Amino acid sequence: MNLLQFILSKDFLKHLIIAVVVAIVIFSSSFIFLNIYTQHGDSFLLPDFKKMTLQEAEQIAENHGLEVEITDSVYQENWPKGTVVKQNPPPGFHVKEGRTIFLTKNATTQEMVKMPNVVGVSHRHAKAILNNSGLKIGKLIHVPDIAVNNVLKQKVNDEEVKPGKLVPKGTEVDLVVGKGSSQRTGVPDLVGLPLDQAEDKIIQDAMNVGAIRTDTTVNSKEDSLKAVVWQQYPPYGKDREIKLGTYIDLWVTVDSSKLNDANLSQIKTNPNERDSLQ
Repeated sequence: MNLLQFILSKDFLKHLIIAVVVAIVIFSSSFIFLNIYTQHGDSFLLPDFKKMTLQEAEQIAENHGLEVEITDSVYQENWPKGTVVKQNPPPGFHVKEGRTIFLTKNATTQEMVKMPNVVGVSHRHAKAILNNSGLKIGKLIHVPDIAVNNVLKQKVNDEEVKPGKLVPKGTEVDLVVGKGSSQRTGVPDLVGLPLDQAEDKIIQDAMNVGAIRTDTTVNSKEDSLKAVVWQQYPPYGKDREIKLGTYIDLWVTVDSSKLNDANLSQIKTNPNERDSLQ
């Protein structure tokens, strides 16, 4: 029997059909097993745990077959004490049973930290020290002194604070710094920067953050985290200089189209116009 006759024979066709059927059965069984094992399609929308107490969050999680774990705590004065401030994954995320949800809760009392000593260092170094201690720079108060941009005093609420004193975490510390005789500096270009980066840039350049003005696209804390600067005053100019400690006002938005004409707007801005810019 030659090869062609063997391929056309009943025995070969019978074994071929059996092999195909077995392959289909194996494939189908594997697919069904994997579907059951991974619970494919059995996901659901994650509930919103924000402003729930831990007990309430645990009960809701148990009802959905989930686990919750507190991974961090913060202190927000206007948020209900001891309740959930943030969750990961966020509400509305598709999850399956058995998933662990990580929660951040609002502390019942504000955490206190020791005031570090930043007197005698540059304002940039002081910023790093304060941030590492859970504090942040408030205002830069420039006074005539030969030590340009070196910290002469550290204050909270207009009162000097000695190193080691306990203050609430997150407190803004005002720094009195030297400005030399008539020290001036260039205006930073802040347009297009996220708000937090623009504020850091202003402090690093020995100036103060002025008014923060939002447009109608910024309606929540989440929006403000995504907002970028589309306007500033004083406006950026290649050769423009201002005094150390000058307050720089910022206009922010989440509407990227506003950045298209931002440079032109900067050039046209003057002190009489800035209050009308919203």
